[in-house]
Amino acid sequence: MVPAPPDARAGHLDAPGTGPDAPGRAPETGGPGAADAGPYGPPDTAGALLAVLADHPRVVTAAARHRAPDRLARHLETTADAFFRWLDNCPVLPSGEEKPSAAHRSRLALADAAGTVLAGGLALLGIDAPDIL
Repeated sequence: MVPAPPDARAGHLDAPGTGPDAPGRAPETGGPGAADAGPYGPPDTAGALLAVLADHPRVVTAAARHRAPDRLARHLETTADAFFRWLDNCPVLPSGEEKPSAAHRSRLALADAAGTVLAGGLALLGIDAPDIL
């Protein structure tokens, strides 16, 4: 009998592409470079969100091909997690007397893209998306 890998025995075996080091997985915030915010906010949170959004078509195709809606559900959870981590570190709208800038318009477009991905994914699963998060 072949012994199971240590992670499988402990019950921590992630599905392929869903582990903590998976592409598109949102990293922890506050790490090195978090203070170097660009127009989309800290590079770690913005990059994670962009990667998850870019991976969406592949995940939808794979979920349909394998008839595995759980893959899409996990992807939507990862997308929402990445979005809210990014939102916590990067204000989309100007605050106070600050005038809207190109950076704010870019952030709004990124937030809209995340909303579109989440709403579309939930619709594929037969779930009505809320109007406002």
